[in-house]
Amino acid sequence: MTTLPNRPNTALLIVDVQNGVVAGSHNRDEVIANINTLLARARSEAVPVIWIQHSSDELKPDSAPWQYVPELVREATESLVHKRYGDSFEDTELESVLAAHGVGRVVVTGAQTDACIRSTLHGAMVRGYDATLVADAHTTEDLSPYGAPPPQQVIAHTNLYWQWQEAPGRKGGTVDTADVTF
Repeated sequence: MTTLPNRPNTALLIVDVQNGVVAGSHNRDEVIANINTLLARARSEAVPVIWIQHSSDELKPDSAPWQYVPELVREATESLVHKRYGDSFEDTELESVLAAHGVGRVVVTGAQTDACIRSTLHGAMVRGYDATLVADAHTTEDLSPYGAPPPQQVIAHTNLYWQWQEAPGRKGGTVDTADVTF
């Protein structure tokens, strides 16, 4: 359904599953296991896998917090996109990487649900992509001391509202790891 012409393919996006991002995240190990399941499936089906890596004052390039978690291993042939903003498309090469693969639909996983995941989902839709959120393969830290809802509620709310997202010629939606199709 994408509005992007000649873009029949789907890509798996793995957003910011970095040591300093997911160290204290809700259901960290389960989410990473689900991403690994999707990663193996994408590779076996020759689906492009795009790794997104955030940099900031807290996530300095090449530092331990900036590195991807050791449980997830990128293959040399898989694209790595560096970013400095929540939306993985903003001021990055993500669009050109997806165009090179003929991608019109992205399947989104990673962290943080209430920041980079939401921003990337919305960024994809406004740029013409279909954007599917894997409901059990994204997470966030507990920001309730700062007035946010507990992480499980943030995740549940994001899954709830994203399942109904659509725009002319584009569709959002959520799906569990076991039901992902590429």
